[in-house]
Amino acid sequence: MPRIFSQRLICLKKGLRFATIIPIRSAKQSTTDGKRTKNMKILHTADWHIGQRLHERSRLDEHKQFLDWLLETIQKRKVELLLVSGDIFDTSLPSAEATNLYYRFLYRLFDETDAYTVITAGNHDSARHLEAPREFLEMGKIYVVGLATEPAKCVLPFPPDNPRLMVAAVPYLLESELRHFSYQTEAERNDRYREWLKAFYADCVAYMPAELPKILMGHLFVQGGKETNSERNIQIGGATAIRAADFPDGVNYVALGHLHRPQTIKDTDYPIRYSGSPIPLRFNETGYSKKVYLLELSDDGSLVRDEDIEIPVFKELCTVEGDEAAILSRAMTGNWGGKYIQIKLKLSKPQTGINDEIRQAFGDRGGEVLSVEIELPEATQGPVIPVEEMERPEKIFAQFHKAKFDGELPDETLAQTFSELLQMVSDSSEGGFNLFPTP
Repeated sequence: MPRIFSQRLICLKKGLRFATIIPIRSAKQSTTDGKRTKNMKILHTADWHIGQRLHERSRLDEHKQFLDWLLETIQKRKVELLLVSGDIFDTSLPSAEATNLYYRFLYRLFDETDAYTVITAGNHDSARHLEAPREFLEMGKIYVVGLATEPAKCVLPFPPDNPRLMVAAVPYLLESELRHFSYQTEAERNDRYREWLKAFYADCVAYMPAELPKILMGHLFVQGGKETNSERNIQIGGATAIRAADFPDGVNYVALGHLHRPQTIKDTDYPIRYSGSPIPLRFNETGYSKKVYLLELSDDGSLVRDEDIEIPVFKELCTVEGDEAAILSRAMTGNWGGKYIQIKLKLSKPQTGINDEIRQAFGDRGGEVLSVEIELPEATQGPVIPVEEMERPEKIFAQFHKAKFDGELPDETLAQTFSELLQMVSDSSEGGFNLFPTP
C-alpha cells in the first residue's frame, strides 16, 4: 500500500451514516527529526515556468525531465531542505497537464525523499491557487506561501519540531500594496515601495530567534542583476529594484527568483543569489549553463558548502544567422537531431517559398525550425498608388506585390486567393458595413 499524506483514512461505508476512522501507517519521518546534525543541506531553485510554450511548442517533456533530475539530485546529495523561489507555473491558469506534472513531482518528493520543501509564488503564479492545498501539503512536509498578508506568515522553522534554521518564505509582493502609501511623483512611489520591501524583510528577521541561521526567499529584481529580456517586467518604474544593502543584517543566504540567468549579486557579506530557470525559456537564454545551488549551513550559520550544480540540457535551442546560402549550407552540414532552431535570415528582397525551404532543409536533418525572422533592407519609399486606384483592394494588392517582388504581378492563383478572401470578409458583414464597397 503506497504511503499517503494523511495520517488517518476516513472511509465512508455504504449504507452507514457515519465515517469509520481507520488508522494507517503515518508519514515517514525525516531522518533528521529530533537529531541535531552538524550541517544542513539546502537546494535552491526557481522559475520553473511549468506549462511554458515556445512558439506554440509544449515544454512539458523538458520540465518532466528536469523534475526527474531534480528528484534524483535531492536523493543523491541527501538534501534536507528544497527552496523554490517563485514562478512555479508560466501562467496563473496552468493547464491540467502542467498542474498534474507539478503535483506528481510533489508526491514523489514526499514519497521518495526525507526533504522538507518551501515553495513561494512568483508574479506568473496565481498565489491563491498555489497555496489552496497548503494544509494538505504540509502533511507531506511541503510548505507553500502564495500570499504574504503579514511577515509572520512567511517565517518558517526547519525542522518544525526542532528548529536548526529559519526561512523567510517571501513570495512576490503585490504592487497593490502601494495603496497604503501616499506619493505625488513616480520617484516617491518607487521610494515608498522599496522602503516597504525593506521593512517587510526586516520584520521577518525580527520574528526569528537570533541564534539560528537565517535564509530569505524572494521573487523580485535586485539592482545589479542581469536580465535576459524574457522575464515579465515586475518593476514599477524601478520600484522593485531593491538594493542589496536593503536586506537586513544577520542573514546567511538570500534565495531569489525572477531573473532567468543564474547569478550572484556582488558586494554583500552573504550570498544574494538567483538560481535562474532550469531550462532556457527563450532562444536568448542560451550560451550559459542552467544551475541549481547546493548549500551546506552549520548550526552556527557558517556556509561550509556553496556549490552550483549544472542542470543537463534536455532540449538544445539553436540560433542560425546569415543569408540564404549560408543558412542552407548550415542545414546540410550540421547535426540538428532533436534541436529547436531559430532562423535569422538576411535577404536583399522578399522571396516566396524561402520559409518552407529552410524548414524542410533543417527538418531533413532531424531539427525543428520554430521561428524564421527575415531581415530586409529598410525601404526608402513605399509603393506609390494612384488615388484613383485606392478604391479597389485588388489593385492595391497588385501594386504592393510589384513593389515587393521586383515589379512582378501576383500570379493568377494568388490573385484568385486574395479575391476569395475579400469576398469572405465582405460576406461576413451580412449587409451591414462593407469593408470593400463596390464603386
